[in-house]
Amino acid sequence: MDHPQTPRILAPHLSSFQHKHVRILGKVLQLRGETAVLDAGGNVDMVLNRDCHLAVGHAVEVIGKVDGNLQLRVQAATDLGTSIDYAAANAVVEATHRHKEIFYD
Repeated sequence: MDHPQTPRILAPHLSSFQHKHVRILGKVLQLRGETAVLDAGGNVDMVLNRDCHLAVGHAVEVIGKVDGNLQLRVQAATDLGTSIDYAAANAVVEATHRHKEIFYD
């Protein structure tokens, strides 16, 4: 089975990935019913699915699709707790964009 590519991105990359599936890691800032705000090098508005169980202040890795309004429609979310090295995680994202031919089409 073919899985869609999910390039790792940060908030500043959202506009380059409209209508594409992505992977993003950040800190949950707010939960508001069906939506949440993630800090991933800037704020990312997310539209949650029923399976999302997020906690404010926790790191989360999200796979989702960027919509036309630059919101992330969450398909899967993994809580990574509270002890994440965001600088290292962001450095990985930047490296994947510098050498994107290795990581995605």
